[in-house]
Amino acid sequence: MTITPAHQLWLYDTTLRDGTQREGLSVSIEDKLSIAHRLDQLGIPFIEGGWPGANPKDVQFFWQLQENPLKQAEIVPFCSTRRPNTKAVDEPMLQAILAAGTRWVTIFGKSWDLHVIEGLKTSLEENLAMIRDTIEYLRSQGRRVIYDAEHWFDGYKQNPDYALQTLTAAATAGAEWLVLCDTNGGTLPHEVSQIVEVVVQEIGDWGLGTGNEEKNLTQSPIPQIGIHTHNDSEMAVANAIAAVMAGAKMVQGTINGYGERCGNANLCSLIPNLQLKLGYSCIGKHQLNQLTETSRFVSEVVNLAPDEHAPYVGRSAFAHKGGIHVSAVERNPLTYEHIQPEQVGNRRRIVISEQSGLSNVLAKARTLGMELDKHDPQARQILHRMKELESAGYQFEAAEASFVLLMYEALGLRQQFFEVKGFQVHCDLVEGKESTNSLATIKVAVNGHNILEAAEGNGPVAALDAALRKALMNFYPHIADFELTDYKVRILNGNTGTSAKTRALVESGNGQQRWTTIGVSANILEASYQAVVEGLEYGLLLHFQAEKALKV
Repeated sequence: MTITPAHQLWLYDTTLRDGTQREGLSVSIEDKLSIAHRLDQLGIPFIEGGWPGANPKDVQFFWQLQENPLKQAEIVPFCSTRRPNTKAVDEPMLQAILAAGTRWVTIFGKSWDLHVIEGLKTSLEENLAMIRDTIEYLRSQGRRVIYDAEHWFDGYKQNPDYALQTLTAAATAGAEWLVLCDTNGGTLPHEVSQIVEVVVQEIGDWGLGTGNEEKNLTQSPIPQIGIHTHNDSEMAVANAIAAVMAGAKMVQGTINGYGERCGNANLCSLIPNLQLKLGYSCIGKHQLNQLTETSRFVSEVVNLAPDEHAPYVGRSAFAHKGGIHVSAVERNPLTYEHIQPEQVGNRRRIVISEQSGLSNVLAKARTLGMELDKHDPQARQILHRMKELESAGYQFEAAEASFVLLMYEALGLRQQFFEVKGFQVHCDLVEGKESTNSLATIKVAVNGHNILEAAEGNGPVAALDAALRKALMNFYPHIADFELTDYKVRILNGNTGTSAKTRALVESGNGQQRWTTIGVSANILEASYQAVVEGLEYGLLLHFQAEKALKV
């Protein structure tokens, strides 16, 4: 599709403000700066950085960005209209907004008469004055204004005439964008479409000014419409798309849908839906390829586990498990994939489990650069061994790294980087303390050398992992880059009491990749030991493969 001005959309990311209101999410100034620069690299035109004056962190964030500015994005501070019965010129919080030194500012105001009367405890007319006075003052100071109409849809449904008056007040004062907010997240797509169409028609009838916003900040340009949706009804993405189809030109959202309560519209779903499915221009093609990486980068920085099943960017978004599915995708990806994973920087994965057929094994081998014939006895040996282990409690669907090692072993390609000769773990249980101080002693053989090491840890698995790393560090110093990122334990047959079999899943990472390994045993330490050992082994395998590729 040829991109025309009618198909140009402006993205507005509010991860650093609205997104940080998610329960359990906290970021430092350094975190905010790194995310801002990554969003800039992704090609987001507007990045909302926070509310200067609301907290010292946001003030420092804007100061630091003045010293190390973004390359293409507009960084935008966020603030409310002035308080009732005051003057904008005397409002301290607006001075903090101006001190942020940005070209654009975002101001939110009340659209719903309920909020004006019950929340602000002022008159409807004073609320309109607050909107006008605030925006006119900011325009007089040379700022360009985005106006967020808070609770717009609820306000319009209760009192459409007054809700439209608030937009008129913002527009005549000089706001260049009027962003309609579904703040409570309860509106449905058909309602969004109908209401946005009404607003677009109203704006078309206003004829506010010249529209030459670059040269004449004192006149009122004809504003454009934006959309800001929340996900309380699981409709945030659908509502944003409905608004765009009805005429909205700006889409606000967050990376991974982070936000208060149930979150905001997820830009990681919105961008490909709008660009790949509907033909709108949001970011460059080469930037769209960075979407998956950006999603995972942000989740890493904010210290939240990535949603493996997220559309487009999730690890399972293009994962195929059933044998029939795998065979079909191998012949033609269109059979079970709605886009090419590479378009958003993701990749196809063949999942191995007890439901797998031989086609899964062959496909998995191809991802490792190995061509196995379906008549090859080794291929059937791998399939048989995998199903044998899964019946014993292993789950390779969740531990692909362990399955790769199993394949290498069956093919005689598994390199033995080290051999664990034995280990012991001693735990001190201190009454009244939540943590358990543990000491692990481990004996390892590397290249004919026997090493005995000991290490302490907060719990037996941490101690065992630390002792093993300590023993191997002199031989493989890059192990210092590996970290144990997650640890899960599941009891497989709880009806057998303390003799129940335990499955341990250990997720490891090196800063760029993550991998999961598995161990199963009636002894929880033995299961954990298996997973930890294979995690380090797989990490070493990745390191030396990458090193070899660089040399080639």
